[in-house]
Amino acid sequence: MCGIAGLFHLGTPKPVDPFRVERMCDAMVHRGPDGAGVWTDAGIGLGHRRLSIIDLEGSPQPMHSADGETVIAFNGEIYNFRELRRELEGQGARFRTDGDTEVILAAWQRWGIDCLDRLNGMFAFALYDKRKKELLLARDRLGVKPLFMAELSDGSMAFASELKGLLAHPLLRREADPKAVEDYMAWGYVPDHRSILKGVEKLPAGHFRVLKHGASAPPPRQWWDISFADRHKGSTKDLSAELMHHLREGVTSRMVSDVPLGAFLSGGVDSSSVVALMAEASSEPVNTCSIGFDVADLDETGYAKQVADLFSTNHHSQTVQPDDFQEIDRLVSMFDEPFADASALPTWRVCQLAREHVTVALSGDGADEAFAGYRRQVFHAREEQARAVLPAYLRKPIFGGLGAIWPKADWAPRHFRAKSTFQSLAADGEVGYARALSVIPSEHRHAIFSEPMRRELGDYRAEQPLIDLMKHAPGRSGLDRAQYADLKFWMPGDILTKVDRTSMSVSLEAREPLLDHRLIEFAARLPQKERIRGRQGKWLLKHTMERYLPDNILYRQKQGFVTPISQWFRGPLASQAKAIAASAGLAKTGWFDSKALTRIADDHIEGRTDNGRILWQLLMLQKSIKHLGIVG
Repeated sequence: MCGIAGLFHLGTPKPVDPFRVERMCDAMVHRGPDGAGVWTDAGIGLGHRRLSIIDLEGSPQPMHSADGETVIAFNGEIYNFRELRRELEGQGARFRTDGDTEVILAAWQRWGIDCLDRLNGMFAFALYDKRKKELLLARDRLGVKPLFMAELSDGSMAFASELKGLLAHPLLRREADPKAVEDYMAWGYVPDHRSILKGVEKLPAGHFRVLKHGASAPPPRQWWDISFADRHKGSTKDLSAELMHHLREGVTSRMVSDVPLGAFLSGGVDSSSVVALMAEASSEPVNTCSIGFDVADLDETGYAKQVADLFSTNHHSQTVQPDDFQEIDRLVSMFDEPFADASALPTWRVCQLAREHVTVALSGDGADEAFAGYRRQVFHAREEQARAVLPAYLRKPIFGGLGAIWPKADWAPRHFRAKSTFQSLAADGEVGYARALSVIPSEHRHAIFSEPMRRELGDYRAEQPLIDLMKHAPGRSGLDRAQYADLKFWMPGDILTKVDRTSMSVSLEAREPLLDHRLIEFAARLPQKERIRGRQGKWLLKHTMERYLPDNILYRQKQGFVTPISQWFRGPLASQAKAIAASAGLAKTGWFDSKALTRIADDHIEGRTDNGRILWQLLMLQKSIKHLGIVG
């Protein structure tokens, strides 16, 4: 796991200053504290920061191919590199190192762009072909590893693993994109199709880009996609056996390491499944780490300990306290862009805890998206059944009217909170799911924006890209389209961004065995009844893991890895809530109506509504724009 950066001149191949590339890499030293390297040639510069995981001494980067004609800067891990190496050796390739980086170089020289289809792993890399005078930028299938890009005023394309790598270049503009603010307020993060800074792009997951001297930069091209269009045929028993095969393959392939390895353990289905299969494959006790909360209803450390005891792991646990809020500035600097998923705080803490014991940690991320484990997916499947029965001309007036008059009762038990369900049923499936996924609905966002901001946005709404993605999804059902959107939109923008930045901030490599693309492709073809039965999501996965895990781990209500921010903003952090509303930084941007922000803070503190998430978003935005040195 590493950090990469570089410069490529799209026009005349001007000399590249190696010191400038070095500065871009040094801004990401946390991603690779074990080594550094820079290579430059006419019109091209590649830089690398290394975190040594495999072939600890023998794979420095940027790395040249054996014939010297290709050079690569690579961030990630290729889990099937040994199999590829044997195949390439059989076709005449010769290797000088024992790592995966040189395998990518040989695969490119043998198969060209088709080499991407052969790589099983997480990666973002820049590969320069001297003969063709072109640069390949590529990102893994699901977007585990990031890559930022920006065209600069001197005609060069700058790229880096994190935005802070680009920020180290003096020619990068620091002008905010108002549409990114709209996106952020809707989702709590800036999705991959946008950046908080104008002119900055993110290479989409499963895409590549080929840059040539003397030519303008072409748009990214997709090399992989997930399809829900086909269905497996076979019994539950057969599908369960095939699923177990893929689970074992995903876990064992990610246990290859030349440094200490462990796992995150929340006590939920996914991380517990990973730990169970690690324990099965390992002759030594597995190292596991858990984070708990000082709010009993949100704490799962008891379940994590139960799983740890079951598999005799070397278990380590910590509790997050409210005063961890004081570390928010460190969180802001990790993400650069505003990022308001409050579970980033405990994720960072568990990464810190893990790094005390291991250098690589396996996580359970990806199963909810792939197997329909989120409550919103289960609700959406049921709502789609209702939409199929009731035509739109009946649904819209009936449920739209109920949604308009029903009170918003954040304080009430969940089954009394019907307002959002009525509003969703009144809309088409894609619109309803976008509403369920958003943190702040469109009408509420625009109520807190200033009039100049509303004019700037025009008719743009953050939900539209998600709606369009769902409408064009390769799938058969509304659930298919919802899961497709989660895998393509939510997961790379939120979940994988969170894990990458928090783990890399402490120089820890996080691996996601449940995101093995073969497992994801298998899950996408499951009949809907194998994903959801009754109110139970992720059904086949839970059924398959019954041989390893007890029912109270598999079938209890999903809690999620949450932080009690609403309680904090009503208790020890109430003064912070009031300060957010009066923030001079937010006022200077001109994006918000200050009176509306004051009402949000007051209503939350007095318990009239639950605005904890909104307050957290505003606070993270305020601090991020200060960190980036930008204004609206």
